Amino acid sequence: MNSSPITVNPLREGIANRLAPEPCTLVIFGATGDLTHRKLIPALYNLAAEGALPPAITIIGFARREKTTEEFRAELEASTRRFSRTPVSDDLWKSFASSIVYHRSAFDDAEGYKQLAFAMEEADQKRGTGGNRLYYLAVAPDQFPIILSQLRESGLSGATSGSWSRVIVEKPFGTDLASAKELNSLVNEVFPESDTYRIDHYLGKETAQNIMVLRFANSIFESLWNSNHISHVQITAVEPLGVEGRAGYYDKSGAMRDMVQNHLLQLLTLTTMEPPTSLSADAIRDEKVKVLRSLRPLKGEDVFRHVVRAQYKEGLINGQPVPGYRDAEGVPKDSTTETYVALQVNIDNWRWAGVPFFIRTAKRMPKGGSEIAITFKSVPRVLFNKNEEPLDENVLVIRIQPDEGVSLRMSAKRPGSSLRIEPVKMDFHYGTSFGKATPEAYERLLLDAMSGDATLFARRDEVEEAWAFVDGIEDAWKTRSDDLAFHAAGSWGPAEATELAARHGVTWRRM
Repeated sequence: MNSSPITVNPLREGIANRLAPEPCTLVIFGATGDLTHRKLIPALYNLAAEGALPPAITIIGFARREKTTEEFRAELEASTRRFSRTPVSDDLWKSFASSIVYHRSAFDDAEGYKQLAFAMEEADQKRGTGGNRLYYLAVAPDQFPIILSQLRESGLSGATSGSWSRVIVEKPFGTDLASAKELNSLVNEVFPESDTYRIDHYLGKETAQNIMVLRFANSIFESLWNSNHISHVQITAVEPLGVEGRAGYYDKSGAMRDMVQNHLLQLLTLTTMEPPTSLSADAIRDEKVKVLRSLRPLKGEDVFRHVVRAQYKEGLINGQPVPGYRDAEGVPKDSTTETYVALQVNIDNWRWAGVPFFIRTAKRMPKGGSEIAITFKSVPRVLFNKNEEPLDENVLVIRIQPDEGVSLRMSAKRPGSSLRIEPVKMDFHYGTSFGKATPEAYERLLLDAMSGDATLFARRDEVEEAWAFVDGIEDAWKTRSDDLAFHAAGSWGPAEATELAARHGVTWRRM
């Protein structure tokens, strides 16, 4: 692999020096799909607008539909103008679009990969992409084996001397531990683990990355970040939307596989990991894996004591009636797929012994958002806290979306002659504090993959440890269905979830 001078990436300034993104050819398999139009191309355009893309890049869209490069560029321009976080400049788009090429081929057509090789060689010669290849599998998982096999047989997966070849794999990374192991083995037969980038867009969000800085760059927090001072932690990701046309996928997945196994367990590991020995990708991921291995397993009857699953019925969202999950198009009338799940989990290590963690995700909630709320233990019941009505606890909230930032609830005296103590909030917002919009998650992750920085991507053992934990819950659910609760759309969930938290003296936070 070519070595480049160590530079400071403007999007990661103050965290670590690292290799700058190198010139490359980015091949997007499934280039006519929703992900490419809504996320990938707008992200690449915004990187170009900030001058963060490599000096030479070629983007090849690989898909089966019949169209020309000009038609493809026009479609991408329309979607980028709609979904880009920054306004699209005509001049900049013209320059950026000149790097985009459309390549029509079926995924199993060997001749199509030969023609792809010619297109990439031409890009190397004309645009100076240096033989570096980045393959993005923006397709359904059942297409992975076909594409990976063709890349290997055509010789496109291997890197030539002085260049590199990497693959980005979209979730889901399997549907259980066995399928995840099979998928990982398949990918690693073609690309070594060091060149495999499993993408989880939650890790690309600015606040998710800031968790480590908040903890390890501020002694005021890190010294309190343990069971001596923390009462409990809540990790929440909810939304008012329903399945929105994704019933075919969602009914086979459910909230546990769709959100908990990847996004929320990743947030849990970032929140609870020990300080890494360095900021290298593997040093950080080593500590995250230790957290997953320290999770107390939930199996058998323990699942029904510590996990609540539920499904939304008809209700009101913003005053408008919405149908129940089973009434959505494509959902079986007797479906037992959970659209709401709440877990109480424990991390059995020195730092977190005895601290309950509450994880919750759901559809058709009154509001949407994702956050991590760390609640600190109450002060002793003397002095200001000895009245019948105890003081509110201090709560540190890390908002992942939509309003990225951090807030701290604390107690203060209300102005006046009497002693009245009320909670107040110190609030930090990324947008207002830094005077600029935060980058989209895919911007950061694409740039990191071009740079060879795997810190924000899931490693093989991370994925498999997460599945090992989730499989214990899913296996218990297969033995019975009478535990499935129901709640009205637009409510904050079933009574069973309220009871789960109440057993620990905890109330679920409202977003």
